[in-house]
Amino acid sequence: MPKKIIVKVGVCNEKGRSKAMKIAAVRPGMNSMSIEGEGRDQLVVIGEGIDSVELVNILRKKLGHATIVSVQDVEAKKKEEVKPIEYVGYYTTYPPPPYYERVVYDPYPSNGCFWF
Repeated sequence: MPKKIIVKVGVCNEKGRSKAMKIAAVRPGMNSMSIEGEGRDQLVVIGEGIDSVELVNILRKKLGHATIVSVQDVEAKKKEEVKPIEYVGYYTTYPPPPYYERVVYDPYPSNGCFWF
């Protein structure tokens, strides 16, 4: 079962944070890690089979100060079953034939005057 380990690391700059992440990244069983907390001083490690005491001892040797804040079991995310999309039958009809409008012009137009 994966565990979430939160370790408070005494680093104050980006170089120390990246060094702590490099140390934690090479541990076997590592799934993910991040730097969190208000002062960005907590290293959060998630993985299976990670020994938290061994990790803290290595961090203490390399960085100087490290303490375990918490160790928790993480529930594995359940995969949601993907339901196939049901397609509804769609019936189409052909459009009606085009209607052409025909305009008829009188070849001998009358102006309405009968006296000519």
